[in-house]
Amino acid sequence: GPLPNTCGHFWEMVLTLNILCVYVQIKCAQYWPQREEREAVFEDTNFRLTLISEDVKSYYTVRQLELENLSTQETREILHFHYTTWPDFGVPESPASFLNFLFKVRESGCLSLEHGPVVVHCSAGIGRSGTFCLVDTCLLLMSQRKDPTSVHIQEVLLEMRRYRMGLIQTADQLRFSYLAVIEGAKYIMGDTSVQESWKELSNEEDLPPQLTPPPPRPRPRIDPPNGKGELVNSDTTHFFSEIIKNRAEICANSAPQTFTDGSELRKRAAGEVGTSALLGELDEPIVAREAPPKPARSPPKTPTEEATPVAADGAWSPLLTSVFMCAVLAVGAYACYRTYFH
Repeated sequence: GPLPNTCGHFWEMVLTLNILCVYVQIKCAQYWPQREEREAVFEDTNFRLTLISEDVKSYYTVRQLELENLSTQETREILHFHYTTWPDFGVPESPASFLNFLFKVRESGCLSLEHGPVVVHCSAGIGRSGTFCLVDTCLLLMSQRKDPTSVHIQEVLLEMRRYRMGLIQTADQLRFSYLAVIEGAKYIMGDTSVQESWKELSNEEDLPPQLTPPPPRPRPRIDPPNGKGELVNSDTTHFFSEIIKNRAEICANSAPQTFTDGSELRKRAAGEVGTSALLGELDEPIVAREAPPKPARSPPKTPTEEATPVAADGAWSPLLTSVFMCAVLAVGAYACYRTYFH
């Protein structure tokens, strides 16, 4: 499928063609004009594309477009067949709906030899496009040979894969291709009534399904990562305000309360001696005190002392213990090896 910056070059390729079969989702750029716009101009290739008509069915849309080369004034009529309900990596609703779409393309005469080659594309160009090309090729070979049993689907697919690697992406697409070829072979054998049944089963005259819009993207945070700034979500602000309120209530309840006679409500279990010193007078102002002096630095260790990581009480440090245990395990493993093999 064309990208946003390759739509003009895509139409430059299609200029010599007159049909476009499309199975497209959001993976493909919007390369044709909408009904409201009516026309689109591609300045990189100097092309103008005009929407002439649009026939919307329940699962596909047929558009008539006019492609004009503004440099040479050359114009070309394009038929745009758009299968709108074929999911990526998936299969259509039924072989009947797919065959009804395929024969609509055939009835338009665009697949005849006098109109030149056909552009069939999807997003990657091998899954849905490969299913369409495989089924159409097998049914065409059956009609030419007048013998459906002479067409081997697997051989046709392997031959097509020589020119387009990875054609048919999933097992479901291959299974669906077999079912569609078997159903289409009934028409090749002369049962023309199946075409009417395909049209009835496809329900193409129904209203197209309403596409569910994707969920909105989350709003980006506007506060910097260091925590400064206002919170974006009001729910988050309410949550943190409740936490701050609860913590303030806990601090207020845990503060030392007094009776009417001035005695303190809470006394520490350590005794009366240190209580007044720890709680202090609540009405006294808080005065900044000087920090206690830092302890004097110990003299630097000698290289011998640094190389011997022994604790202050004479016990081995964890590092020395680990080294000793590793050495013991290594010696034990070597002894077991020698005993078992020698």
